[in-house]
Amino acid sequence: MESTSRRPAHRRGGRRLGRRLRPVQAICLFVIAALAAAFVLRRKPTTIQVPVPEQYPAWAEEQLLPVNDWSRPGTAMDGVNGIVVHYVGNPGTSAGQNRSYFAGLAQSHETYASSHFLVGLEGEVLLCVPLGEVAYCSSDRNHDTISIEVCHPDDTGEFTPESYAALVRLVDWLEGFYGLSPEDVIRHYDVTGKLCPRYYVEHPGAWEAFQKALAEEEAVRKSGEDAAR
Repeated sequence: MESTSRRPAHRRGGRRLGRRLRPVQAICLFVIAALAAAFVLRRKPTTIQVPVPEQYPAWAEEQLLPVNDWSRPGTAMDGVNGIVVHYVGNPGTSAGQNRSYFAGLAQSHETYASSHFLVGLEGEVLLCVPLGEVAYCSSDRNHDTISIEVCHPDDTGEFTPESYAALVRLVDWLEGFYGLSPEDVIRHYDVTGKLCPRYYVEHPGAWEAFQKALAEEEAVRKSGEDAAR
């Protein structure tokens, strides 16, 4: 225990130290307050800026990821100006397994990754990130494109007939809802130069055939719309 004769000197020193720290304390408090405000604002519910469907097609199963920093940030998209097609890059894995990987990033912090839709080997379609929210899939086009990851059975990256048919149906539905055309459908390769979706980069003719299939599907859809008028 200190003697009473030393305490006043100690208190005076403390007051002088306090005066020297006041600017630093003010800066620290400002930084803490700013970070806290940013956290609160980031966690506010997303204000969707683009049209979203009231109901998804029956063939699209909603398995939404929980909101988290790593795969579903809850950030509103700026618009919908295109659709980006990817392959999952993990041969033989299912849509459910890839969805689980996206969800697990909230704990593993391995990377930032997700997609709006996953198309499985048997043609199943999973909705992982709601339309209108950003998915971490297409680099600097995340803010204005819808991303679709497609499963594939082997290293070639070619989609199964079931996956292919489901992809055409999904893309055509998105085109109809957002007023897009087959020309607005691009590969991940067209955004970043990445070899994705591999088979449809290494075989440009296959991609052209896919876009032709989209054009044919679009013609059928529009003829049906005209007949319904």
